[in-house]
Amino acid sequence: MLFVVAPDSFKGSLPATAVANAMERGVLSVFPDARVRKVPIADGGEGTVESLVAATGGRMMAETVTGPLGTPVEAFWGILGDGETAVIEMAAASGLTLVPAEQRDPRRTTTYGTGQLISAALRQGLRRLIIGIGGSATNDGGAGMAQALGVRFLDAAGRGLPYGGAALAELSSIDMTNIHPLLAEASILVACDVDNPLCGERGASAVYGPQKGATPATIQELDAALERFAAIAGQATGRNIAGLPGAGAAGGLGAGLMYFTDAQLRPGVDIVLSATDFAGLVQEANLVITGEGSTDFQTAYGKAPVGVAKIAGQHQIPVVCLSGGLGRDYESVLEQGIAAAASIVPGPMSLSECMETAAELIQAATARVCRLLLVGHAMSFEKKLLTEER
Repeated sequence: MLFVVAPDSFKGSLPATAVANAMERGVLSVFPDARVRKVPIADGGEGTVESLVAATGGRMMAETVTGPLGTPVEAFWGILGDGETAVIEMAAASGLTLVPAEQRDPRRTTTYGTGQLISAALRQGLRRLIIGIGGSATNDGGAGMAQALGVRFLDAAGRGLPYGGAALAELSSIDMTNIHPLLAEASILVACDVDNPLCGERGASAVYGPQKGATPATIQELDAALERFAAIAGQATGRNIAGLPGAGAAGGLGAGLMYFTDAQLRPGVDIVLSATDFAGLVQEANLVITGEGSTDFQTAYGKAPVGVAKIAGQHQIPVVCLSGGLGRDYESVLEQGIAAAASIVPGPMSLSECMETAAELIQAATARVCRLLLVGHAMSFEKKLLTEER
């Protein structure tokens, strides 16, 4: 038998690679002779680099870059197994987790380090880039990223602007003369799972600013600054980007990537599944087991387990989803190709206990699924015998 285990991370508990390893142990405890293919999945956010590198046999890279507060941080990125594709998580260079809670201020945080990671990939000779843009600490419209790639943002006196979204209120012109020349040769896919525009009530500042430390007054300040940025960037590039779905992702980094590169925004899980050739991996499988930290109605809107199920369904391969918890209207995933969904938690447990023992719980839950397969196989065999006897 061939099992494909293709889980997302159990956020806050286990990365997708560790989840896949636990599922493999569960399968082999019941079917010791089974083949197991592990394909850790991510949707463009946390864990995307690790999942893609592990799934393709690639390698991790390290780079010292400018962090969101303007100080050096050690960031990581990856080269996929094809040796031609770079994968970058903006959160590794410009993420919210890099900023202590008491220092969070989206008026001054920058995406400069993300631009440095892009530059590092180009310097390595890579011309196909996958960039996950979840988990940002920033609200600068991707201006910092563009600055790292040679774009100059100037005030009325021709002086370069400092880092941060608030500085864009003084933006007067954009000089793209020295933009990184290799960007013209690059194909950039951006893993983005939100459809927010850059500005307004559903824009970057209003929707995501509060979690980055923005007050109501700060939100208005940043939104006005991004409106100015959009007007001038539109003039400089000839591109009308601000209203497009995803422009407001990662504090407007989605817009910045579309203004200053030829990036295309796509659902993160679609990019990851394509990069791992998931369709080719599942063709001969008997069962696919996927999973995530929590499954509810939101999962049905394109999260990793549903992306897995859609591709498996094209080959008539059943999919089981194991989750840390089943939330409101989780049954909606059953209409998206998932055959069955179950919690890994066998009984009453505290959240902390569940998270601390997640690997053991996932292994045990996978084993339970496999034992049910044995029951189903036995029932099918008995039915066949009864039919033959008649």
